[in-house]
Amino acid sequence: MSAGLFITFEGIDGAGKSSHIDTLAQAFRAAGRLVTLTREPGGTPLAEKLRQLLLHDAMDALTEVLLVFAARRDHLRTVIEPALARGAVVLCDRFTDATFAYQGAGRGFDLGVLSQLEQLVQYIQGPEADFMRNPDMTLWFDVAPHIAAERLAAARAPDRFEAEPLAFFTRVAAGYADRARQAPARFARIDAAHPPAQVAAQVLAEVAARGWLPAARDSAA
Repeated sequence: MSAGLFITFEGIDGAGKSSHIDTLAQAFRAAGRLVTLTREPGGTPLAEKLRQLLLHDAMDALTEVLLVFAARRDHLRTVIEPALARGAVVLCDRFTDATFAYQGAGRGFDLGVLSQLEQLVQYIQGPEADFMRNPDMTLWFDVAPHIAAERLAAARAPDRFEAEPLAFFTRVAAGYADRARQAPARFARIDAAHPPAQVAAQVLAEVAARGWLPAARDSAA
């Protein structure tokens, strides 16, 4: 059985990351892998209820953080860990990097407290070893906040996060950049300002470079 893989998709609202999850899922399935698609906050019945509160109900930053990590704990125990144990590829739309970017950089919440909660929630006790669950790879869809804002304005009615001003997303983008600098081996930066086909090609190339998918053939060969 193939070892499980945990790949996360990150970026500010409007970066376009969600539209490329299905493309990567199809590529893994074509390679014979089991795939689990999920998202945060959400992914379980309980976490989806918490998601609705987070997206639509007013609350202070601490309440927001606690709800995010409560949803994450249920998500890990109910969906992510069982899927990885089955040897599946788990593709997750957002994970803890989003918490550091949105609640940490965006809201100005204490990064030390976030780190403590990260350790508490993502600590996994396994039959062979105890460890911290982190993604094997994070695809970071990097785009200028003003471009992301233009995309959102044309897409749908905004939720509580999407309605934040441009200055908020500028801080969030900087938060993602900080996380990428702290974990360069895990992060793969995707230039999300390009047309969708070029962005999809970047995604597939980055995953193939890790040896997890066949490299794309040169169409000119």
